[in-house]
Amino acid sequence: MRIAVLSGGDGWHVRDLQRAAARLGHEAVAVDFRRISQGVAHPWNPWAGFDRILVRTMPPGSLEQVVFRMDVLQRLHAEGIAVLNPPRALELCVDKYLTTARLAAAGLRVPATVVCQHADAALEAFSALGGDVVVKPLFGSEGRGMVRVSDPEMAWRTFRTLERTQVVLYLQQFIAHPGWDLRVLVLGGRVLTAMRRHSRGDWRTNIAQGGQGEAVSLTTAEETLALQAAAIVGTPVAGVDLLPGREGQWYVLEVNAVPGWRALAPVTGVDVAVALIDFLTREYRGEHP
Repeated sequence: MRIAVLSGGDGWHVRDLQRAAARLGHEAVAVDFRRISQGVAHPWNPWAGFDRILVRTMPPGSLEQVVFRMDVLQRLHAEGIAVLNPPRALELCVDKYLTTARLAAAGLRVPATVVCQHADAALEAFSALGGDVVVKPLFGSEGRGMVRVSDPEMAWRTFRTLERTQVVLYLQQFIAHPGWDLRVLVLGGRVLTAMRRHSRGDWRTNIAQGGQGEAVSLTTAEETLALQAAAIVGTPVAGVDLLPGREGQWYVLEVNAVPGWRALAPVTGVDVAVALIDFLTREYRGEHP
């Protein structure tokens, strides 16, 4: 099969997917999201010859550009081309508010969260959430842009500064934890592999922010929770982050629809790229209307 790998270039993950595809007898072609096009009522079809589409990542762009990219994926999906992950799941997971709201509505435990657009509302939320919050970008991953705020003066400065940049303020109550969390990779309704991520002198456990990973065998309850979270947002492929609270209760922090595996694969010994390509070419057919 010929696979279009949609990304922002030919970074490590794209090259790993190309290696895995070649090993399994397929071809993976890097397609830059910033250069895609589409025709309507015209024979112009830049997607001719592709059997599958794998969304690796979406580079930053204007609102118009991002909307158009998602529109193209929706049309390809509607026309019967298998897109992984499905466009609707990508839309849900790229937005932390939508993901968190969907998980909570389904009965899964998530940190208490307030999303607002004004610093005054954020200051009220800061107090209501116990005066210790994690402020996150609404869109973002790998722990980038997150800040923990537990001082009222710093909260005032942080929220006023963010307000001036016209961003949405996404605040979550800080959950005291033992210094580690779980990253679970879900693939096709099963857990492919998982690792425990330890922080290194920081409250964040993300590997990209200096955390350290170790392979781990999940309990049945942990596996079930990760699979439930992925199913709720409709992601056949997902990186699910689970955080243990002080009393042993589990929180779902995030469901990533374009999870990375650069740290996960060597830690666990699982060739994630090969498993992903194999699933895409042998099992996955997409969900079409």
